[in-house]
Amino acid sequence: QVQLVESGGGLVQAGGSLRLSCAASGRTFSRVTMGWFRQAPGKEREFVAFIRWTDDYTYYADSVKGRFTISRINAKNTAYLQMNSLKPEDTAVYYCAAGPGGTLQPNYNYWGQGTQVTVSS
Repeated sequence: QVQLVESGGGLVQAGGSLRLSCAASGRTFSRVTMGWFRQAPGKEREFVAFIRWTDDYTYYADSVKGRFTISRINAKNTAYLQMNSLKPEDTAVYYCAAGPGGTLQPNYNYWGQGTQVTVSS
């Protein structure tokens, strides 16, 4: 069992940065892939990035590649999403998730409650 709590969201101007954190409870954190997803108003939730537990391999959606960085510190049971060069279209509720991994939501067993990110133009 893994419980996830996101933090770090907020309001930022376009071009700014935010770092989201995802604190996990449970002894299996180091053995799950961590993913970030987001849901913008009126849109479906979409994949953002994941970091694989076996080798820390990372993968990003094209829309955030080169601007966002996913990382994890297993000793702290925490995953991060560093978001730079933010754009208004990045405005969404951001969710972290844990599970076998990949880009598909059904591949993740555990989800956080989400944190709001708002980027003003």
